[in-house]
Order: sequence, then structure tokens, then C-alpha cells
Amino acid sequence: MKLKDVKHQRDYQFLATFVNGEVTTIDLAALISNYVNPQEARTAHVNEEWGCLEFNNGKVDIEPKTLYNYAKSHSTQIH
Repeated sequence: MKLKDVKHQRDYQFLATFVNGEVTTIDLAALISNYVNPQEARTAHVNEEWGCLEFNNGKVDIEPKTLYNYAKSHSTQIH
């Protein structure tokens, strides 16, 4: 499931919107804290071609399937 949009909220928390319309608030610390510090989390953006979440100009990314599955099992809300 590709990512459509992401908005950084604070630290490692994001509001993610997937192409199927599902929206979730998710804390990605467990996935990225070893690779991205909290200040760098603000560099988050969606790679339009691949639908993945990228940080630090593409040096760190989370593939769409991984992100969606993580969101389904770790999000505070999905609607």
C-alpha cells in the first residue's frame, strides 16, 4: 500500500495518509531511531514514484508495504 502524504508532527510521530484513503497517526521511533535523529525526522517526504517514506534526501527510507503493515499494528488510529 503506497503512501500518499505524510506530515511530521513531533519527534518520530507522523500523520500518514495511504492511497486507499486510510489515515493514521504513527510513531516510527522503533523503525528509524537508529538511522534518523529527531531533528532529521523533519526531512520526511513521500517518494512519489515508489510511494515510500524517505528521510535525509533518500539516504533512509521505509518501503510502502513495511510502513503500511507497521501502521496497521502500531498506530494510535487508522480511519
